Amino acid sequence: MTEAVAIRPTDAVALITEMGQRARAAATRLAATPTADKAHALLEAARAIRAQDKAILAANAEDVSRAQANGLSAAMIDRLALNPARLEAMAAGLEAVAALPDPVGETIDERHRPNGLMLQRVRVPLGVIGIIYESRPNVTADAGALSLMSGNACILRGGSEASGSNRAIHAAMLEGVRAAGLPEDAIQLVPITDRAAVGAMLTAQGLIDIIVPRGGKSLVARVQDEARVPVLAHLDGIVHLYIDADADPAKAVPLAVNAKMRRTGVCGATETILIDRAYAAPKAIVAALIAAGCEVRGDGAAQALDPDVKPASDQDWDCEYLDSIVSLAIVDGIDGAMAHIARHSSHHTDAIITEDQAKADRFLAQVDSAIVMHNASTQFADGGEFGLGAEIGISTGRLHARGPVALEGLTTYKWLVRGSGQLRP
Repeated sequence: MTEAVAIRPTDAVALITEMGQRARAAATRLAATPTADKAHALLEAARAIRAQDKAILAANAEDVSRAQANGLSAAMIDRLALNPARLEAMAAGLEAVAALPDPVGETIDERHRPNGLMLQRVRVPLGVIGIIYESRPNVTADAGALSLMSGNACILRGGSEASGSNRAIHAAMLEGVRAAGLPEDAIQLVPITDRAAVGAMLTAQGLIDIIVPRGGKSLVARVQDEARVPVLAHLDGIVHLYIDADADPAKAVPLAVNAKMRRTGVCGATETILIDRAYAAPKAIVAALIAAGCEVRGDGAAQALDPDVKPASDQDWDCEYLDSIVSLAIVDGIDGAMAHIARHSSHHTDAIITEDQAKADRFLAQVDSAIVMHNASTQFADGGEFGLGAEIGISTGRLHARGPVALEGLTTYKWLVRGSGQLRP
């Protein structure tokens, strides 16, 4: 596989400008496309992914081999790697999105004024969405599907480590778009991996309506620093799991292990476990994590539970490990847990394990995160698990959309006003 050729920033601007113009034309058409046609495109894309599975997996194997040679971490390679089961999940995800209610045209609000005016607030697409992502080739399918089904065109810029996988998946997506008679410019993949393309997307005012970054801290920081178009972003997934004094140990142990270790490289993986000082069986939590292959870094009280617990640094409480490492602290009840979360949370996902409903209700009401859970693994922080079909990302901000962003989060609204000749006095 040949390496991408570096290009001058001016060339990147010209490329993104041309792609943006084509995407805007496609977005105009998609906004008026019937639901059945959009769904047909995704069903055909799912069929194409299954039919082209060998080519997609072969391209992915090359990407993984190159990533291993370049020393990428095990967690990053886990994000990158595809297998038959993950490819089938990708195809099934497209079918799930195709079956979802179409938000475009939905009436959110309707009111009749005393002067006879009738007002409606209806959902409309955002327009052109730019998605900048790293490692995960499934984003090519998920983002393309959600954008198209919500009536938006998208420009996808994947990371160099997944370039072959992204191209193969994109080819299958286009097969579905063509089969439904929709414009191929509805889902475009930036053909270069030069970083200048990212800068060009971030400043493409009037062509790209919103940017969605999916990647590490450095990517999100660059996007937020340089973007001249609105950004829908999530910060680090510094996810907390609090085990209350009234937690059931039969639930707490498997939940802690699953929340941390099911897949360590996903943003819903627990990174910090907080245990109430009054909880009866903290040693079992620590022992289960260590037995599962997790390195535990703790405060003084946590270190006293097991000689294999390593001391935690100040930086550990603010770290998204994306690896088989967890920080663990002993806290004074729910107040101590919520105070710790308030200091260190990235407002992504936080959970409580307790059988005390009053405490659970208080935690759910007072913890200010996009997703707050009770007696469930934080690994459920995923659009597909929420019944959204897929997600374009998990927004940790407070404006427009929050939590897993799917079809509804990729729309805005406009007001329709119908009158019969009313004049304003």
